[in-house]
Amino acid sequence: MARQFALQGARVLTLEKGSDILAGASKGNSAILHTGFDAPPDSVEQACIAESHQEYRNIREKLGLPLSQTGALVTAWTTQQEQQLQGILEKAHRNGVEDVELISAKAVLKQEPGLSSHVRAAIHVPRESIIDPWTAPYVYMLQALKNGAQLWRSTEVLSGVFEGDYWQLNTTKGVVRGDTVINCAGLYGDVVDQRLLKHSDFEIRPRKGQFIVYDKAASELLNAIILPVPNEITKGVVVCKTIFGNVLVGPTAEEQPEREDASVDKSTLEMLRHKGEEILPGLAGMPITATFAGIRPATQFKDYCLSYDRQKHYICVGGIRSTGLTAALGIAKRIYRDYENFGHRHTALDDIVYPQVAPLAETEKRDWQRAGNGGIVCHCEWVTEREIKQALGGEMPARSLSGLKRRTRATMGRCQGFYCSARLSELTAGHFDNPLALDDEHE
Repeated sequence: MARQFALQGARVLTLEKGSDILAGASKGNSAILHTGFDAPPDSVEQACIAESHQEYRNIREKLGLPLSQTGALVTAWTTQQEQQLQGILEKAHRNGVEDVELISAKAVLKQEPGLSSHVRAAIHVPRESIIDPWTAPYVYMLQALKNGAQLWRSTEVLSGVFEGDYWQLNTTKGVVRGDTVINCAGLYGDVVDQRLLKHSDFEIRPRKGQFIVYDKAASELLNAIILPVPNEITKGVVVCKTIFGNVLVGPTAEEQPEREDASVDKSTLEMLRHKGEEILPGLAGMPITATFAGIRPATQFKDYCLSYDRQKHYICVGGIRSTGLTAALGIAKRIYRDYENFGHRHTALDDIVYPQVAPLAETEKRDWQRAGNGGIVCHCEWVTEREIKQALGGEMPARSLSGLKRRTRATMGRCQGFYCSARLSELTAGHFDNPLALDDEHE
């Protein structure tokens, strides 16, 4: 949102409650660029996914963003699931995704010989892709900053009042005034609505998704994204490569009252492991590198919750669930068009700055392959000293280990930071809000 409005010439200030961006719902996802083939037809979600999917492809080379078009297979394992495939195919065509096809079990196993032989049939979706889940939103914000926007971190919105022509917001860093407020608060979208409008049109119902990340050796076992036949609540457990060369299994879909509880539990992780091995038997015995959970800002509604108070110059972007990574660019474009329809006008920038960050994808040439990188600090993920120092500087420096992880992947490999933590403590001294040795996110 900040990127879209900044490029259109607006003066933009982003107020971020966390010490870094991606501190909330945005950091935990499946890292898939969806086509929207299975989105609810004629929904806001479907329209935003379709526009965003194309926009990502249009800008990714200018911003240095990776994309691996692996394709996806929606696999049926029972007679009932097989009977549902035709409906999924028809929905895809209705959504404008015409290049999908129904293929037999024989064709599935020819394409994915590592899958269980119990597969009955599948829908092939060739343009589903995997992307970097953190660099994309990071570089969107970085581009906003490079083109005049501002970001205040560790700044929580406490209350506010519309004075007739402008908003006055009370924050943990003082008073902020602005013409228009856009609520993009994720898991706290309804809370911000209540603080500013005294009501909200939706209720956040946090939905946890737990994941298992397998060692990079597992990536030889499959090619495409393996999707299940979805149900009313969730798209189900996915098995896919990551852009970093690992294999991901998850997520679950667990309703919970807590907005911050991203813990994992042994029984659920065991369930995911068994599910992954049922789908891809070669996973049995493969080392598990990491586990994590993301919390999606689900609501009582199946669609995104976009609302507008024209008189108060207020826009709410709520209920952005599991497809938010894909749909983000499209959501921003849609909101800006509505903002213009309310009578607001800006002059779009002529000379747009397109920043590029060091690629983290296994499919790209990495910094350790370039001269003058200062040597490798994290040997599991091949992270160089130069990458660490770059992440600690610039317009949006990392202020915590979690922020550094998502910018560089340091400590996210097999040893989970066991061997590189001492060196990282030296390099990050004076940069983090809490020194690395005291960082409660350091595990």
